Amino acid sequence: MSSSQTKSKTARASAVSISQEALSVELEDGRTVAVPLSWYPRLLHGSANKRSNWKLIGEGAGISWPDLDEDISTDSLLGGNPSGESDTSLQTWLKSRSR
Repeated sequence: MSSSQTKSKTARASAVSISQEALSVELEDGRTVAVPLSWYPRLLHGSANKRSNWKLIGEGAGISWPDLDEDISTDSLLGGNPSGESDTSLQTWLKSRSR
């Protein structure tokens, strides 16, 4: 019995859009991944202006929102993994923004 091994290739993001309900990421290979915005509370609580200030990192292996201190990898999106931030951490971040 033979088996072939394929090399796993990291998906690369090429564009991002955010609505009131969802984060959508276009990938270089033509796919689009959309997840509920509620998966990422910092994006959910961020203003439209701050959510629109994103940049690709790691040649598209992830997306960063510097104004919201949020980074999301494309592999995490494809894996269906919402934010792992604790409620305590989120509450501390929210309080720091209201000052």
